[in-house]
Amino acid sequence: MINTFIGNLGHFMVILAFVSALVSAVSYYYYTHASELDKPSWKNFSRITFYIHGFAAVSIAFCLFEIIYNHRFEYFYAYSHSSKGLPVHYMISSFWEGQEGAFILWIFWDVVLGLIIIHTNKFWEGPVMLVFALVQAFLVSMILGIVIGDLKIGSSPFMLLRDVSEAPIFQINPDYIPEDGTGLNPLLQNIWMVIHPPTLFLGYASTLVPFAFLIAGLTLKRYSEWIRPALPWAIFSAMILGMGIIMGAYWAYVTLNFGGYWNWDPVENAVYVPWLIMVAAIHTMITFKKSSTALKTSMVLVIASFILVLYATFLVRSGVLGDSSVHSFTDLGLSGQLLIYMLFFLAIAIFLTVKEWKNIPTSEKEASVYSREFWIFIGATTLALMAFQVIVPTSIPAYNALVEIFGGLSNLAPPADQIGFYTKFQLWFAVALALLTGVGQFFWWNKMSKDDLKNALVTPYIISMVFAAIIITLGKVYDITYIVIVITGAFTIVANGTILLKLLKGKTFKLAGGSLAHIGLGMILIGIMFSSGYSDTISINMSGLTYKKDWEDELNKENVLLWINKPLQMKDYEVIYRGRYKKVVGVPGYVKADAMESLEGINEALALENIEVDGKTYFQKGDTLDLVLEENSYFKVEYYQGEELKFTLFPMSQPNPTMGLISSPDSKKYLTKDLYTHVSAINDYEEPEWNDDQFINAAPGEQFFINDFVTQFESADVVNEIDGVALEEGDIAVKAVLSIMDYDVRKELSPVFLIRGNQVGKIDYIDHDLGIKVEVDNIVPEENKFVFKVNTYQKDYVVMKAAVKPMINVLWLGTVIMLIGFSVAIYRRFDEFQKMKAKGLE
Repeated sequence: MINTFIGNLGHFMVILAFVSALVSAVSYYYYTHASELDKPSWKNFSRITFYIHGFAAVSIAFCLFEIIYNHRFEYFYAYSHSSKGLPVHYMISSFWEGQEGAFILWIFWDVVLGLIIIHTNKFWEGPVMLVFALVQAFLVSMILGIVIGDLKIGSSPFMLLRDVSEAPIFQINPDYIPEDGTGLNPLLQNIWMVIHPPTLFLGYASTLVPFAFLIAGLTLKRYSEWIRPALPWAIFSAMILGMGIIMGAYWAYVTLNFGGYWNWDPVENAVYVPWLIMVAAIHTMITFKKSSTALKTSMVLVIASFILVLYATFLVRSGVLGDSSVHSFTDLGLSGQLLIYMLFFLAIAIFLTVKEWKNIPTSEKEASVYSREFWIFIGATTLALMAFQVIVPTSIPAYNALVEIFGGLSNLAPPADQIGFYTKFQLWFAVALALLTGVGQFFWWNKMSKDDLKNALVTPYIISMVFAAIIITLGKVYDITYIVIVITGAFTIVANGTILLKLLKGKTFKLAGGSLAHIGLGMILIGIMFSSGYSDTISINMSGLTYKKDWEDELNKENVLLWINKPLQMKDYEVIYRGRYKKVVGVPGYVKADAMESLEGINEALALENIEVDGKTYFQKGDTLDLVLEENSYFKVEYYQGEELKFTLFPMSQPNPTMGLISSPDSKKYLTKDLYTHVSAINDYEEPEWNDDQFINAAPGEQFFINDFVTQFESADVVNEIDGVALEEGDIAVKAVLSIMDYDVRKELSPVFLIRGNQVGKIDYIDHDLGIKVEVDNIVPEENKFVFKVNTYQKDYVVMKAAVKPMINVLWLGTVIMLIGFSVAIYRRFDEFQKMKAKGLE
């Protein structure tokens, strides 16, 4: 029976959230401009309306998750993004897989941040929350789902499937509910997709805070005072947005099979650009606090970071990148709303900035080359140029669409080789940035003359050159570009490490945020250089086979064919594929796929033998097993050196009817490298096409060949029990036992011949690994022989790629250290804010 209550409740809460956001915006406007006598009443009313908005926003999220969690497939959103087979944590992922869920997540984070602002900023609450409420009204409008004539405002996540689908079944039965949903995109079935989107959207939401403080400062004509409360939030925003980007990169590394962590996809670029601008804004804001310069630059950068987040949202969710990005969403008819959303706040920001521009204080002091202001300005300029170089080519599809709207035709195309195009520019920008961070830190803490700078840099320079020489020698780095990167990264680490040691000696760790972040940058540079530039593919195809005609030559060269149980030498390792496995709820590790048989229930299987791990029995033969995503298979790959098993990997693959083979890699992690393994092609033995029947006559003790395997007819015995068959009185069941040695693995095949009265039953035995199906076709007692009917299929195999990623953990460690640096900086700025608040200045 269709449950319309929860959908109606959710839709009502959307309307309530929209109306309360508008009312809150109006009331905060009056609160900001009210007399001192009227302010308390306006303040209370404004807060109450925002609390109502917050309650409605949380209720929207609750209603949508209730629909997903309880498998209410009468709703289009649940049907499109979820299924009964998903565990709870993947149901959470399906919540924000769709555009509407992502907007709800964004709305939720804005509510949380707004409540924090209300209770921590007494002076700034009015104008800042006015901006917050306006933003919320726009965001909620994205999920209104109201149609007025030809005008559609938003896309509701609470639409019934029958109101969206044109399937004939709904004309016959309007109350029809599908048995199951279409499920979650297999690429999103990863734990990082549970935590990456919320982190990223918190980063998106947090860019609003410094922007709102800036607008408040312009409105109240407090042109510089907004910097102090906005700065900790700007650092927080950069940290969270950076964390979201890093999580996305790590998700790509552990989930996608392109063997990397960053592909310069337009959607990746759309997040990367506002982060660069926010980092630049942080540095100019700090410069202003120290020397009263760069205020106007800070304003421009803060505005740009927020607008670029809205622009990124437009690019990703308008469908404009549909042909150039695998990550973009299809257009739900929201592109016009998204454009209005972006242009509205851009217009407000430009209007207020231009209106007050001449009143904004500026410093007449000329920045010396030996001043921190100069180096900060150069660093901010470099970051802005990095952002500009990325956003312009990324925006080509948007430019083409704009030209077409006005009746023109644009043939501009994004770079064909995105990785090569962006990397060749961004790499050298990053090198320049690293050098600036190494030199600039010395100006940050001391007034420097030319001689002072030389003296200060001598020791770090010598140490970094020695450090770089060691890395270059041990890492066998001979490419001149990579040598420059190593020297730059080493200098950044050593120079900032020198400053860090001085701060630690002075017991002023809370001032060490910048040094830590810059040390992380140097490590990231070195990690990227080694893991990308010196990635070593060890799975070289020496057979001359072409695995797939539609594969490029490089793919065929960098993949090897592994027959089950057959060793293959791959550089330093002998590699053996050992078969397919599944994940079973309650069982650690993996369980052999042949040890179970699928049942009709979702993610259910019957144990064909005792399920044991490390001598402990978890399930008995005949028990029902709960599988973790039945469609996923894990391929056991053993790596040997000599006779010693070094490690075992379980890369995953899932044949998907619409997306083809979806594979996720597995890696053996060392301190200095990862051995990265993923499956590129598999043998489909779920529905095999068996070869023609073959008949073999053999007596017990004889040998013969099946599918090129030497087969020993061990014995034929009368048995009293048969798995899955209830024997009746008078039944005669004969089990033949055949043994096959597949390299170092002994396989036993046991078909059964059953006689019941005048009828004969033949119970075949199938070994998917070997691609063999055998049954006893007849017994010839007078000759003491059995007639076996044999059907064969291709032996199980995988086509696999393996590569060594050197120093990949230096990259990940560098990102962690950078985030720690941001955290320390946040603590310091928040501590300053608390002290000012105690003095009544906030």
